[in-house]
Amino acid sequence: MKIDSHQHFWKYNPVKDAWIDDQMKVIRRDFLPADLEPLLVENQFGGCVAVQADQSEDETLFLLDLAKNNPFIKGVVGWIDLSAETIGEHLQYYTKYEKLKGFRHIIQAEADIDFMLQEKFQNGISKLEEYNYTYDILIFPKHLENAAKLVAKFPKQKFVIDHLAKPDFKNKKFEEWETGIRTIAQFPNVMCKVSGLVTEADWNNWTAEDFTYCLDIVTEVFGIDRLMFGSDWPVSLLAASYAESCEIVEDYFSKFSKADQDKFWSRNTIDFYQLEE
Repeated sequence: MKIDSHQHFWKYNPVKDAWIDDQMKVIRRDFLPADLEPLLVENQFGGCVAVQADQSEDETLFLLDLAKNNPFIKGVVGWIDLSAETIGEHLQYYTKYEKLKGFRHIIQAEADIDFMLQEKFQNGISKLEEYNYTYDILIFPKHLENAAKLVAKFPKQKFVIDHLAKPDFKNKKFEEWETGIRTIAQFPNVMCKVSGLVTEADWNNWTAEDFTYCLDIVTEVFGIDRLMFGSDWPVSLLAASYAESCEIVEDYFSKFSKADQDKFWSRNTIDFYQLEE
């Protein structure tokens, strides 16, 4: 069975979720496990990893509570203040939650492009390995140079790049992205999620061919052992149904061997996040 390595849940709040603007009305509502489970079953998925969408520890606890009550949620990537002086104590507190697998910070929203190079933030990253937590890197292509500096500093920490680092599919401007992704892929402790494709394209006029160039590159530089599928549901609904998001990559990876397809759709995610099977 396949595993969706990247999706979200939320109870819509117009203040907390102000990023959901008027163009995004289709996702301006609650999205909870009962909404996702039928889609997983329909598309032959055995489970998923729920990823934070709000930067609060309340969000982390909310996702962990959902995971506790919904066995198909195999793991949670939460949020924690990595820059806090008490980061070690906070991480120790969370060790009692078996389904908590790692953390993410929405770096793409930080005004300071050098945010991830700040000493306090890097101190937080330095503590994750001790507790066997992963780190999801959410960035734009302009951040890839700094992301490479970050992962170089922590060679034993497990990192994964979300959404291919968001190449500009809409305008097909890939030069900065390609340079950066080729550089960061050289670090063996970094994986890449093939996720969030359609939301970086023209929401109403994308075709599967729009993604081929970048899929060719990440497949070349990361190799099949360091790629995993993520739907980015429900954000992906801005441009595609759950099934359509799957079909893009199903078609692309159909030329790979059964063993390699199994790695992409499940094994790599299970191993990276250490999910129970």
